[in-house]
Amino acid sequence: MAPIKPFYPVRCNSTPGVLEILGTLGVGFACSSKSEMALVQDLGISPENIIYTNPCKQASQIKYAAKTGINIMTCDSDIELKKIARNHPNAKLLLHIATEDISADEEMNMKFGTTLKNCRHLMECAKELGVQIVGVKFHVSGSCKELQTYIHAISDARCVFDMAEEFGFKMNMLDIGGGFTGSELQLEEVNHVIRPLLDVYFPKETGVNVIAEPGCYYVSSAFTLAVNIIAKKTVECDKLPSGVEQTRNDDEPVFTYYINDGVYGSFASKLSEKLNTIPEVHKKYKEDEPLFASSLWGPSCDELDQIVENCLLPELSVGDWLIFDNMGSGTLGEQSTFNDYQRPLIYYMMSFSDWDEMQDAGIAADTLMKNFFFVPSCIQLSPEDRFSTAA
Repeated sequence: MAPIKPFYPVRCNSTPGVLEILGTLGVGFACSSKSEMALVQDLGISPENIIYTNPCKQASQIKYAAKTGINIMTCDSDIELKKIARNHPNAKLLLHIATEDISADEEMNMKFGTTLKNCRHLMECAKELGVQIVGVKFHVSGSCKELQTYIHAISDARCVFDMAEEFGFKMNMLDIGGGFTGSELQLEEVNHVIRPLLDVYFPKETGVNVIAEPGCYYVSSAFTLAVNIIAKKTVECDKLPSGVEQTRNDDEPVFTYYINDGVYGSFASKLSEKLNTIPEVHKKYKEDEPLFASSLWGPSCDELDQIVENCLLPELSVGDWLIFDNMGSGTLGEQSTFNDYQRPLIYYMMSFSDWDEMQDAGIAADTLMKNFFFVPSCIQLSPEDRFSTAA
């Protein structure tokens, strides 16, 4: 995707190992709160490599950004613009424009971002308030299947740039947002669409810096979660969840398992989106061992704390472990206080070959030795092996 510069959304996964490596590799950071800004600045990241992207900013946090020299931030309304003007006169704004993804989560896409028509009004307000507008941001949801959305969004961004010239704003930044799911195929498809558009609408000679906010793409597959079964029940037939009846015989038991993590912890994203990973059993079991309809619940005893509604598993016991792949995104944010939930311990692992590459990139050996276990590069570890090694 070069020369598009990545700005990693800290809210996606704020663990120290991730932030230290990305920071050393020259990645910028997109922060949505004061705590996130402070977190990356403590790593020595310069304010020029931080953007404040929260669409609904607190005045106190805008003041903090001003005090620490973080100037680039997004804006999509005149109310937000006036708030920024009062608390951060030196701010450099990216106008956040809405995208029209009719095929996917239309309501979510239209919740934030302004229309092309309103951009003119915002520029008039910014001119009166003496606030700089330096670019445009848009965001296409990762659930969007229509790549045409990028065509419309980049075309709209060009219109905003042309509009800005009328007001005397010198714009030099385009943020194409996130929505990169972690699939290399999806990234290639997006790149295939946007590359020629950027060459036409924002060629190199215009001096426009194009940035993006890939989060899931970097961290989703990098983390594996191990959870422990803390309780087990056999479900009565009249209390089966929808969809289970079709997968079982009348004489087969149906099991409900309670695990030591849930939606108030590592599965928080389950409250707003579908879980994109399935559980694997850690212990070895025979290939011909019978599988039973099962459901997985978190430890809170809350009706919302359902992790997996229906899956097929061998009969398990309290104390057994389940493994979830692709748990690096949206699972390691702020710790919840619900039911005394405690964040799982994190064990970082890296092959020696990757360690050599990280040193070549400038990451100090003592930083790596402090955070990581090391395994020979010739060994390919399965999720189960990775868990066993860490344990």
